Amino acid sequence: MFSGGSYSEVARWLRVFLNSHAKREHPRVEAMVDTSGDHENKSYGTRLRLGDQVSAEVEFAFKDLADHRGGMAWCQALADATRARVRELHPGAPTTGRR
Repeated sequence: MFSGGSYSEVARWLRVFLNSHAKREHPRVEAMVDTSGDHENKSYGTRLRLGDQVSAEVEFAFKDLADHRGGMAWCQALADATRARVRELHPGAPTTGRR
């Protein structure tokens, strides 16, 4: 499916993937993917933002994402974890109710 790719392609995929699944919990959540500094060409630092609330950073290794982003079970686990991060970020916020 989508395994492999350059560092920038995988970063773009990760941002879209995180936004897609985070917004299923709350439509105003935005995913932020940091590719600078210590992350450059080896990992991605990700945060979710909802208004003034910003989640703790979760780091993903480039190789791990590139190798597994085509796997349905792996992507489902990442989607579930992303949605859980949104619920932790702002537990009182109404959710969209979509799955």
